[in-house]
Amino acid sequence: MQLTGNTIFITGSTSGIGRAMAEAFHKLGNQVIISGRRKPLLDEVTMANPGMAAIELDISDPESIEEAAERLVTDFPKLNVLVNNAGIMPFDDPSAPLNDEIAQRIVTTNFLGPVRMSSALIEHLKRQPRATILYNSSVLAYVPLAGNAVYSASKAAIHSYAMSQRFMLRDTPVRVQEIAPPWVNTDLIYKGNDPRAMDLEDFIQETMRKLSGDDEEIIVDAILEVRANPGANEHAMVNAFNADMIENPIPVTA
Repeated sequence: MQLTGNTIFITGSTSGIGRAMAEAFHKLGNQVIISGRRKPLLDEVTMANPGMAAIELDISDPESIEEAAERLVTDFPKLNVLVNNAGIMPFDDPSAPLNDEIAQRIVTTNFLGPVRMSSALIEHLKRQPRATILYNSSVLAYVPLAGNAVYSASKAAIHSYAMSQRFMLRDTPVRVQEIAPPWVNTDLIYKGNDPRAMDLEDFIQETMRKLSGDDEEIIVDAILEVRANPGANEHAMVNAFNADMIENPIPVTA
């Protein structure tokens, strides 16, 4: 995608990857609109980045999505980039009864949220000279983490949806790209110093560099082998990865 001259709306952008991407795009001179549920956090980010705008949005609420889309089209008629970043990652155990409320919240936030947000803006984006819909999925779409089975499945679903949408928009000005982050050192689960987690600044730098091209998927070099794993023999890596996570769990502290 073209990295300058855009009007960009980013969901879930008050912390972590979302905020870091918003600030990276902002530094390049784009008009960036961030979003989230908590106004104090939105104010904190916009105050730190003069010229950035903000809209309150609950990505799990269809009415909130429609209201945000209407405001975006009215207040930012040149909007041409949607970054679907918002997501949640509670743990679950598919070998035991699931908490249905939590499972529904994951699917609603991680899958239906970006699908609904894209749907609410799709006709507007098609009217732009050039536009991009960008999905933030996960490496876990390809090699699921068994202790986050519903989360992993939701990211596999958004990967599948992005491929279908990309094909259906092939004759329009709208490009569909997908970022599949590895484990990045943010507070999505727990921010610490685990050496397996990629530094956020390093991730953003490599991702922004690769976004400047025309790749349909933006995959940092560290996980290219994992991205290539799905296929008839994919179980070996999936099993080895999960066995390692059991033996060396994420160190969560109070």
